[in-house]
Amino acid sequence: MKYDLPDELTVEADGPVRTVVINRPDQLGAVNQPLHWALANVWRQLSADQDAKVVVLTGTGRAFSAGGDLDWVSSFLDDPVARDESIREGAQIIEEMLRFPLPVIAAVNGPAVGLGCSLAVLCDVVLMAETAYLADPHVSVGLVAGDGGAAFWPLLTPLLRSREFLYTGDRIPAAKAVELGLATRVVAPGELLPEALRLAGRFAAQPAAALRGTKQVANMYLSQALGGAVQAGFAAEVATMQSDEHRERLLALRRKAPR
Repeated sequence: MKYDLPDELTVEADGPVRTVVINRPDQLGAVNQPLHWALANVWRQLSADQDAKVVVLTGTGRAFSAGGDLDWVSSFLDDPVARDESIREGAQIIEEMLRFPLPVIAAVNGPAVGLGCSLAVLCDVVLMAETAYLADPHVSVGLVAGDGGAAFWPLLTPLLRSREFLYTGDRIPAAKAVELGLATRVVAPGELLPEALRLAGRFAAQPAAALRGTKQVANMYLSQALGGAVQAGFAAEVATMQSDEHRERLLALRRKAPR
């Protein structure tokens, strides 16, 4: 099957396994507009691939995804149309991943930050390289974590253990992520993708209807629990996107970023 996607997101086929690769290695997988669009639309294309049974989601280079591209995100400060479109697509990413019928394995090869963290924890299984980490720094840049930890983490972790990371944006090392319930297990960096593909092969060998039905039932609970929280979270995030404090913090962060 031919996928209609930009170069920033690729799909590699190997029998029944589809490996979806966040392909911006020089930018540490930071999400720009074409990649954001692709992450919102790839799931329906994968669903239409009759030969696909399992998906592996990973990054290239040193990172899984460093979150929003600062140049793109900064453009929202003076472009409400682009801002609102990004929110619509963000909601679409969450909805499509929760609705997606095939099992998805995250192979977190490096930092998974902001949206990158959300992409990882929305997967069915989260394998993390020993050197990888998760982080949700929304609050640090003056934003409500509406499409991130504020919505998802209460379903996955003991809140008294995870609120500190959510409120500070501090990094969560791989072993700590497993301990908190945000990841499945830790894998040696050189074994990460082979282990993800080995597990994908095991899933692909399972009875397809039974596996899909089991995921559907499990995600039905997640979808029901997340419905109100995600809507409220996005509304609160939009409000903070328009604040002076967010503008100041985002522009300061952009000035510090390497060019």
